[in-house]
Amino acid sequence: MENILEIKDLVVDYGIIRALKGVNMSIPKGKIVAVLGANGAGKTTTMRTISGVVKSASGQILLEGKDIRNKQPYVIAKRGVSQSPEGRLILDGLTTEENLRIGGYTVKGKHDIKRGFEQVYGLFPILKERKDQQATTLSGGEQQMLAIGRALMMQPKILLLDEPSLGLAPLIVKDIFQTIKRIAAEGVTILMVEQNARQSLLIADYAYVMELGVIKTHGTGQELLQDDALIGAYLGKKKEAKQQNELKQ
Repeated sequence: MENILEIKDLVVDYGIIRALKGVNMSIPKGKIVAVLGANGAGKTTTMRTISGVVKSASGQILLEGKDIRNKQPYVIAKRGVSQSPEGRLILDGLTTEENLRIGGYTVKGKHDIKRGFEQVYGLFPILKERKDQQATTLSGGEQQMLAIGRALMMQPKILLLDEPSLGLAPLIVKDIFQTIKRIAAEGVTILMVEQNARQSLLIADYAYVMELGVIKTHGTGQELLQDDALIGAYLGKKKEAKQQNELKQ
């Protein structure tokens, strides 16, 4: 299987603190890969290093075989890496549509921009209804849709999603994860950082579990769902029976 992104022996330091301690990951083209772990595990640092916001001390980040490590963020974006950041970072004072248009700043040609809007509005019809509304007045769920849609406007090869379910109601979370599956089905590779382990593993083709800057374990989503130790650590004992029932349905 062809890997669109490979991370090799990645090391990141924050001053005297070593945040990533030789991380290795392979992200296959067209698949959903989840990165799980507790707060402080290094998940967001990994994402921000891929997108160039955080600089690494050593290692490689290969996008289609070419090293993008420590390139400027705009250079990495132009090469096809787009990120929906933790916290959404909706731009105040702009409408929903203006936020989306800014997301497509690397796209050249009116036809491609139009195609981007069609894709986003097809995935999130509510954003089209709210296109002239001030973006910061949208609900939390709608703002998360906007953040993902804005990242998609770049028509990326790989989409980085940092905590897409954070702070959302359960029904909205379910909708967001179903939409992530639809995006992947359209051919976009997705690397997703999430604390919602159960939902992530249900849709992920592959997953990595991080702990204190290292990869603790990895495997397919279904394999990790069957890992009792992982379920106990990240899903909680009370959820184990519920999870098994859902897998049987």
